[in-house]
Amino acid sequence: MSTPAIYTLTPGTLPLLISLPHLGTVLPREFSDTMHPKAAITQDTDWHLDRLYGFAQTLGASVLKAHVSRYVIDLNRPPSGESLYPGQTTTSLCPLETFHGEPLYAPGTEPDGAEQRRRLHTYWMPYHKALAQELARLKAANGAVLLWDAHSIASVLPRLFEGRLPDLNLGTNSGQSCGAALIARVAEVVRQSRYCHVLNGRFKGGYITRHYGQPARNVHAIQLEMCQALYMDEAAPFNYLEYRATSVQPVLQSMLRAALAQLANQQTPDIRIEN
Repeated sequence: MSTPAIYTLTPGTLPLLISLPHLGTVLPREFSDTMHPKAAITQDTDWHLDRLYGFAQTLGASVLKAHVSRYVIDLNRPPSGESLYPGQTTTSLCPLETFHGEPLYAPGTEPDGAEQRRRLHTYWMPYHKALAQELARLKAANGAVLLWDAHSIASVLPRLFEGRLPDLNLGTNSGQSCGAALIARVAEVVRQSRYCHVLNGRFKGGYITRHYGQPARNVHAIQLEMCQALYMDEAAPFNYLEYRATSVQPVLQSMLRAALAQLANQQTPDIRIEN
């Protein structure tokens, strides 16, 4: 059987890597044949984030895009499968159900341990190898680097959280994955916008943020989980809404520029941010 393209990496020059681990919608036939028809909708995708962050390449950032659906394997979960939010409802490394609790597999066809290990080797490891290598390249070239792990989610999901999420949910693993001055600059941009936000609330950052963020080694990581209602229709077919996207994109750009400016002030005064 052929393996679909797992990711696309577009290298940049600035010390900024934008990771889109839940962008993928590809369900290889070997999985889709045994999955519940509902899985084909891939409703828990971080829809259209490549389009929303379309300015990133012009800015000079590196962009890493996943192609395979999180229903196959979640690239933002630990390879061990342990929960990052003990005691809270969340999805696993190889999810068995949707965010709404709907089963993804017909009874008796769920991936066993051997299958999960195969998916880890085939899909998870290549993405993380590319991510780690690009971070290392950017740090070597610039002295420091920021990993921006970009996510989006439906604004209301009673099974996962109460009420409506804040518009912009910033996560730094409770301050462990990013320098305090850097995240403060980012949060200040949001405070000056019309969007509500929270820092290290329901979403503190997944495996990518927690594993790669090492500010003491000049590798900073921030996760942004944003409400999809800010830029798209949250109901199928999940249309991109340009009139909403154009309102939030300047805020995203300003957040990234502020982070890069702080990084330049702290570590690399020769960084030039392109206009």
